[in-house]
Amino acid sequence: MTPLFFQSINVDLPRTAIYRRLGYRRNATRLDTARHREIEKYLGEAGELITLRGTARRLPCWIEPPGRVVLDETTVFASRNLARFLKDAGETLLMGATAGADVVAAIQADMAGGNATRGVVLDAAASEITDAALDWIMSYFRQTLRREGKALLTNRFSPGYGDFVLENQLIIHRLLPMERLGVTLTKTCLMVPEKSVTAVTGIVAP
Repeated sequence: MTPLFFQSINVDLPRTAIYRRLGYRRNATRLDTARHREIEKYLGEAGELITLRGTARRLPCWIEPPGRVVLDETTVFASRNLARFLKDAGETLLMGATAGADVVAAIQADMAGGNATRGVVLDAAASEITDAALDWIMSYFRQTLRREGKALLTNRFSPGYGDFVLENQLIIHRLLPMERLGVTLTKTCLMVPEKSVTAVTGIVAP
């Protein structure tokens, strides 16, 4: 299938995950009222700065042991870890999401001397909500696949994890293509804006 684009993804702020990223643990870390109000204020501002968008694409795949995931004659992911992960899958789902450039610009300005505390909170919020966008995309496809008698694997695999090297971003970026979301790659395969993520999961027939 051709890439499917989601120009507006609405998810609730994953507060538990954000506070965990900030170092707070329920029943273990005491957070005074003033600090809690400050963080909640910045979380509200994060929600206004983040423009959450995404894209996804289904593609057939087959495994060539010990470590090649083949999408077509010219497109191959070389990764034993990914091959093991997708061993039962007949298709892959490639996903990408971004929080947009505005929140990244605000983080950079705050960390450069504007308000470091706000910058840290915005950074945590943007990271977690972008990851939540991938959860949203997976949920969307689960509904479609259920009607086909298929299922999506529970987990997902991102470039840079294990032996699934970061250079695989080049393949994913081309296949999605994420420049339509305003996402580009640096020479070292880092995504710009920074708060952007990609991942691969598998589609199986139970």
